[in-house]
Amino acid sequence: MQQKTLDALFRVYAKLEEITNELYNLADDAVDEGNFNDASILQARANILYEQMENIDVVISELGG
Repeated sequence: MQQKTLDALFRVYAKLEEITNELYNLADDAVDEGNFNDASILQARANILYEQMENIDVVISELGG
């Protein structure tokens, strides 16, 4: 894998991690407020992004070193 591709994957991973953490934090806040519908939606979106992070990590590990 070319270094610029690997660098791009690392950048995307970092951005997804930031967004995912924000969504999890917002979900926690919604639970604290008793807003379980919003918490569920936020948690589900965060889970999907977390799965994408895991997939990127596998690609990096297998192809990038």
